[in-house]
Amino acid sequence: MTTATATRQAEPASPAPRKPKRGLGPGALTAATWIVAILFVFPLIWMVLTAFKTESDAFTDPPKLFFTPTLDQFAGVIDRGFLPYLGNSAFVTVLSTLLVLLLGVPAAYALSLAPVKGTSNALGFFLSTKMLPIVAAIIPLYVISQNVQLLDNVWALVILYTAMNLPLAIWMMRSFFLEVPTEMIEAARVDGASLPTLLYKVILPVVAPGIAATALICVIFSWTEFFYAVNLTAARAGTVPVFLVGFITSEGLYWAQLSAAALLASLPVMIVGWIAQNHLVRGLSMGAVK
Repeated sequence: MTTATATRQAEPASPAPRKPKRGLGPGALTAATWIVAILFVFPLIWMVLTAFKTESDAFTDPPKLFFTPTLDQFAGVIDRGFLPYLGNSAFVTVLSTLLVLLLGVPAAYALSLAPVKGTSNALGFFLSTKMLPIVAAIIPLYVISQNVQLLDNVWALVILYTAMNLPLAIWMMRSFFLEVPTEMIEAARVDGASLPTLLYKVILPVVAPGIAATALICVIFSWTEFFYAVNLTAARAGTVPVFLVGFITSEGLYWAQLSAAALLASLPVMIVGWIAQNHLVRGLSMGAVK
């Protein structure tokens, strides 16, 4: 009895329960999210506002928030020959993206669901092509384009943009193909499905969101690419980024007209992204939750 009593007396008292820490409520978290979103979108909002100003209103200090909107800047951009550049960008972007998907889908299937010996070497080679700085390759590409009569030609950009986006597209689509259940593929093979049927009627519907996300990223990269376009094109095959450089003159920047041109140049990509946003979110989240 004495030993048991002494043991009980020697036991330390249990610590008092800690009060749970109070975190941010849903209202504060929502407000913080809106603040961050506004900070990210503010340059775009300011560009849109400036595009509807006159040049005198665009240069005021402090900036003028209340003004009479005008469409004169958009008319001036179109009068400067914006539409041919827009057509070149649309042609190069759409065709190169289609070629990337046409070549990348079979390659991604072969590297994910039908791997052979040396698959890792092929993946490493695809990735290594993105490690070469484009500045180091521009002189050979310029000479080659000149020798094959592709200088200042949209087909040179189609070939280069396809080669530029293909390795990234293969890596992305391979990760999407790896998420296809093997049971589904085995069941289709047991039913006698050929390879084209298996690929286009069984696998592609499952990975369609991932392919849409890949296509959208290729569209963005092709539409905004500047270095190849400014060095390999001139008057006939110039793209929208090359057109925007024309607003940088020795007299200074025409902020209102430049903002109008930038808004017109950004609208196609923003519209495509808005239309495909559901597929983009689903595609980029494939494989994130097991």
